[in-house]
Amino acid sequence: MQYGHFDDHKREYVITRPDTPLPWINFLGCEDYFGLISNTAGGYSFYKDARLRRITRYRYNNVPFDYGGRYIYVRDNVSGKFWSPTWQPIRGELEGYQCRHGMGYTIISSTCQQIESETRYFVPLGENLEIWQYTMTNHRSVPAEISVFSSIEFCLWDANDDSTNFQRNFSIGQVEVEDEVIYHKTEYRERRNHFALLCLF
Repeated sequence: MQYGHFDDHKREYVITRPDTPLPWINFLGCEDYFGLISNTAGGYSFYKDARLRRITRYRYNNVPFDYGGRYIYVRDNVSGKFWSPTWQPIRGELEGYQCRHGMGYTIISSTCQQIESETRYFVPLGENLEIWQYTMTNHRSVPAEISVFSSIEFCLWDANDDSTNFQRNFSIGQVEVEDEVIYHKTEYRERRNHFALLCLF
């Protein structure tokens, strides 16, 4: 059974179906900020150190489930139908799917309910952040009323503590929402100068 192929011209590996036997991973990042992303948008991000400075949650020894990642949900507001353009985490049927792992970026595209989605994941040079560049195209003969939601699970900072004492993060975490930005801090009223954020533009 074939799941993908190399595109020598674009220097990418192209995955043509989402249900691979195991997650097929690509690396994002430069300088200090890095991430791993699977062909279904699973994976995690970290700053300098994958264990002690983890930013997003992804369980150790998580094979083959590939849960925890950079997820987008799409909903048709008229029919109520919803899906994930990256297949995970909903794992619904898609009319078309393709993942392109390139050098420092991943592009996942799919079609569902005649709505085409493409998400490009990458880390800009010299920045300590990652960008999810999402594009949607309506191939229906009539206008579509669509809502788009993003989802991520924060894990600041020690990934080992997070996996052995999961409830600790619920007790010490602090979240602030301001306009379209979600801020996540490591511990409640802790005197540290770091935090993570998720914002929509």
